[in-house]
Amino acid sequence: MITKDDRNRARKHRHLRVRKRISGTEARPRLNVYRSNKNIYAQVINDVNGTTLVSASSLDKELAEELKNGGTVEAARKVGALVAKRAIAKGVTSVVFDRGGYLYHGRVQALAEAARENGLQF
Repeated sequence: MITKDDRNRARKHRHLRVRKRISGTEARPRLNVYRSNKNIYAQVINDVNGTTLVSASSLDKELAEELKNGGTVEAARKVGALVAKRAIAKGVTSVVFDRGGYLYHGRVQALAEAARENGLQF
């Protein structure tokens, strides 16, 4: 029987494999996604300096009021739109997408598509 720990260990292994090839720079930072059962989080990261430029999550005050559950596809869409708006306000228009070892499906896909629709290029 596959346990939750086994799935998370496999996800972390996939994430490390992807991170060998993907790195965020000042010109093109990395859009990282982390999802839990209850929430979804996104960050735009400059790996050269080791800084987070912008972040958004389903726990943000602006979104938490209108979302009953932060673990839905609709919540992911709103987080994607919010992180894109914040990134563009900081002058970031082009990013490298880091799906965090998750399949590009469901909530991760919804977040990515919403970020693209709101002006981020990747």
